[in-house]
Amino acid sequence: MKKISMTMIASALALGLFTFGQSQAECGPESWKDCAGKPWVDGDNMETPLGSKWWPNPLWGEGDEAGSTNWYTNPEVVRRALAQVKTGKVYGLAHPYHAKMPLFGERGFALRIPGTPSGGPFGANKLVYHDDYLATEISQVGTQFDGLGHIGVQIGADGDRDNMRWYNGFTNTEVGSAYGMTKLGAEKLHPIVARGILIDLAAVLGDMEAGQAATMEDVRATLKKQGMEDFEFAEGDGIFFRYGWERNWEDPEAYNVGCPGVDMSVARWVAEEVKAGVTGGDTWPGTDPVPYPGEEACGFCIHTYLQTRHGIVNHENLALKQLADAGVYVFAYIFNPAPIVGATGSIGSPVAIR
Repeated sequence: MKKISMTMIASALALGLFTFGQSQAECGPESWKDCAGKPWVDGDNMETPLGSKWWPNPLWGEGDEAGSTNWYTNPEVVRRALAQVKTGKVYGLAHPYHAKMPLFGERGFALRIPGTPSGGPFGANKLVYHDDYLATEISQVGTQFDGLGHIGVQIGADGDRDNMRWYNGFTNTEVGSAYGMTKLGAEKLHPIVARGILIDLAAVLGDMEAGQAATMEDVRATLKKQGMEDFEFAEGDGIFFRYGWERNWEDPEAYNVGCPGVDMSVARWVAEEVKAGVTGGDTWPGTDPVPYPGEEACGFCIHTYLQTRHGIVNHENLALKQLADAGVYVFAYIFNPAPIVGATGSIGSPVAIR
């Protein structure tokens, strides 16, 4: 298996797969003020590349650093999640972490055992032990969880840290540090105990292809097929999309070259109607189609809408086929982001319990 490289991504750019607005002079990286009316834009005032400014957060207030994980400090939200446990069956939703798994760009993963055994023997019982050394972008590989310092938006001139904004309006000057973020680190997130809802889009649309975006009509059709046409979503729910992209997990080049996702109508439903606590999917962005169909200027615009504007955390590269195969659509989803001070997200193994 071959890891996708920046050369491959550059080739994809040349072919028009990741154009992100290069061909649209009227709306692109150099002319974002002309993007009014685009799906990812809120309001008519182009104060930012996302339209109106998004801070302070209307739900959690100025200075908040926990975003949607604040829902899980509410006992009612947690009890709703635990009420889904009927059989006690546990599903691990993470793929195994190893050096040949799909990795975005030039990210790497290397595990080493320094000596084998690493130490000992000690005592009359002759204890010996192993240590391990892991070199990787620990928050952004494998079944990765995006915290709120991962995705931001450049508002001023490129490289202007004072006008590079993150969730709740924090600037890169406030956030950025070579030794971990000084704001919005993973240690600020709360443990997540959510009622999880699987929306198995692949069951209705078939295994989806790169650049295919599911609409709200598709979501409603999927819920109907799942017998959930009248299901009442609630604030803090976890919304997880299955596109069938997990089929490419053992082929990193195919997995990373692009992917399906949901469109902005679904993102708005997730953020504005459901007020979800966490999103996720079986692709490397979890939510974004790459490329976004018909909108070359969209550079992971679902990410910036859900995470930067609304502060909704996101779980990527989930193993969801097992839930779909078992017909498990509602469950307790549990994940505790590793509280690494200043981290952009978290490695780890989420679980679903039915």
